Amino acid sequence: MERERFIEIMRTGACIEAGSETHRYMHEMSQRALRYTAEINGTYHAPAELRRLFFELIGREEDETFGLFPPFSTDYGLNITLGKRVFLNSGCCFQDQGGIEIGDDCLIGQQVVIATLNHDLDPAKRGNMFPAPVKIGSRVWIGAHATILPGVTIGDGAVIGAGAVVTKDVPAGMVAAGVPARVIKEIAKRE
Repeated sequence: MERERFIEIMRTGACIEAGSETHRYMHEMSQRALRYTAEINGTYHAPAELRRLFFELIGREEDETFGLFPPFSTDYGLNITLGKRVFLNSGCCFQDQGGIEIGDDCLIGQQVVIATLNHDLDPAKRGNMFPAPVKIGSRVWIGAHATILPGVTIGDGAVIGAGAVVTKDVPAGMVAAGVPARVIKEIAKRE
């Protein structure tokens, strides 16, 4: 299976049946991601080398405005899209097979989890998965230990509180916190 075809399949949101060609590809590509993340996380790398490894992992042109404090883990890597001046703090875990888009000027806190796959609720079909992308706007700050669930969109300038579990969309310019996360206030504009 080709990367483009896989991403096209994942965009449909259709069920990925356990044992299918797509499911097997997911497992193959997880091995690739494991090799890269082992290299990223296994020893110290100067910032430029760390960036090079990360952008090889995600299969995109290197961006010198990107910052990462390892460790970092992902199950695919090749379905992550980043804007400019994005910073990922240590311990982030991205399940990007369903697609993760992060806009410009985002700060992603320590040990943030971004998930893009759900399993079937029927126990007899539990191995089946349903992809749904996560989209994070520009200038978003996600606090430490937050979890963003499949299909969520976070609007520009929003803040996600530490430890939040985000189960639904968060509008632009809002602060959301809690489990499950809910909007708790609007961010005041400074003049």
